[in-house]
Amino acid sequence: MLKQITIGSLVLSHNVVLAPLAGITNLPFRLICRKAGASLAYTEMVSVNGLVREGAKTLALLKSSPADRPLGIQLFGERPGDLAEAARMVEGFGDLLDINMGCPVRKVVGTGAGSALLQDPRKIAAIVRAVRAVTKLPLTIKIRSGWHCGDNVFQEVGRIAEAEGCDAITLHPRSRSLMFSGNAEWRQLAEMKGALSIPVMGSGDLFTPEDCLRMLKETSCDGIMIARGALGNPWIFRQVRELEQTGSYTPVSTGERADTIENHLSLFIEERGEAVAVREIKKHIGWYARGFAGASEIRRKANSAGSIDEIRQLTERIRSISENQGHASDRDAE
Repeated sequence: MLKQITIGSLVLSHNVVLAPLAGITNLPFRLICRKAGASLAYTEMVSVNGLVREGAKTLALLKSSPADRPLGIQLFGERPGDLAEAARMVEGFGDLLDINMGCPVRKVVGTGAGSALLQDPRKIAAIVRAVRAVTKLPLTIKIRSGWHCGDNVFQEVGRIAEAEGCDAITLHPRSRSLMFSGNAEWRQLAEMKGALSIPVMGSGDLFTPEDCLRMLKETSCDGIMIARGALGNPWIFRQVRELEQTGSYTPVSTGERADTIENHLSLFIEERGEAVAVREIKKHIGWYARGFAGASEIRRKANSAGSIDEIRQLTERIRSISENQGHASDRDAE
């Protein structure tokens, strides 16, 4: 089920990738997930309006490094011409371009972007056509199944995207109206796969290694894109491969958890300085600190931490927890 995947001119070593997540998939987090085994990572959503109007400030979201490749750049906007111009601006910064047509949050759909585009397949065709005309980079789109439950325009959009030159498509099989509630309808991935010849990537409800392999097996999709399941859990990329290869995977020790937090913190310090590093790592500790005894107290203390030293004291506390304690009190993480 894990296999090499080709998207346009880009060949990935395997088909388990990190999704774009606004406010999350900055350079430090991408490097953490790559170290754990993600074959491709995406930038945060990049606003087309921001690129056109603010330029350098928005381009800062594209900061990368040699270890951060291959890199997917995700754009969001609603005007074909603006998206084409943005594609020209960012082409030299990454290895693949993705257009977000699935984000359900109000501030995005309120501009006509994200999943709002699913209400107008003709505009989707115009967008893909305009962007395809200005770039030779692999071009993909990420969508939801539809705007409302039951309208399910995903197959129509998929056929349009393929006809206009998309190299792959990612489907999160929920409607915009569901946001993140209910269950993703994975059967829609199988339907999409049967309707298209370009690669189909699956997203939605991938929280464990078992989920990941089950999606690949049940839907025959070409690859998977892990989003919320990677929050505080970058090891999922490693564990998916271990599970397929051996039938089991190595649990994360409290020592490895502490090491990863410290590494993440160091990357933030290098990238943004100590003040920003403390602010950013606190929200990640809220995700990292789960599944071991005392996790809820660690999260509370992280929320009030105001210095690098306080954060490091917390990581040492995590490291001191025995493995028996670590696996005895998962309920403490809830």
